[in-house]
Amino acid sequence: MRILALETSAKACSAALTEDGRVVASAYQCTGLTHSRTLMPMVKDMLANAEIPIEDCGAIAVANGPGSFTGLRIGIAAAKGLAFAAGIPAVGISTLEAMATGAACMDGLIVCAMDARRQQVYNAVFSAENGELTRFSPDRPIGLAALGEELRNVEKRKIIVGDGAALCYNYFLEHGIACVMAPPHLVMQSAVFVALAAERELSAGRGVSAQELSPVYLRPAQADRLRNK
Repeated sequence: MRILALETSAKACSAALTEDGRVVASAYQCTGLTHSRTLMPMVKDMLANAEIPIEDCGAIAVANGPGSFTGLRIGIAAAKGLAFAAGIPAVGISTLEAMATGAACMDGLIVCAMDARRQQVYNAVFSAENGELTRFSPDRPIGLAALGEELRNVEKRKIIVGDGAALCYNYFLEHGIACVMAPPHLVMQSAVFVALAAERELSAGRGVSAQELSPVYLRPAQADRLRNK
């Protein structure tokens, strides 16, 4: 199955086209420009260069959270519009699971981290063995101190990925928790990994309609928190 995937959860913006586990085309940009300016031209040019119309894709996949509130809304709105127009299913993929998918080739404990501010990260932990992932925790916001204590006595090699990887890595080392950073090309979020994770979901029949696709924020936006106070 061909899958068109979008990733807009953080500073970088990317799109990818895969077919049965093989990357057909991909585009990546991390220049500080807003995703509302870069995403759709990126998708249009990538599909045109690959000479594959969107109607020939079997599904649209998108990182649906956690991540930047604005970034997620842009990616999900684009995925909903593309899926609806093409009449194909959509699938939302955990940003954290997509990160872990990229590092699944490295045996050990994959510690996914996105900077959630105030010494917290959005996190999920997976075990990787022979390219297969086993989830050890749900997607969650968690303090670095609590995460460190949770993993301190786990004997497996700890591999840190995500746009909050440096924050997590430095904290762990400062507090005597052994860990390593994933190689640079595997650290950051990528639509390629979203597409590969989506293959698992779609093969299990977990695609949805464009109307059903929705973001997963994990916690309320700051404006909502301030208003509720």
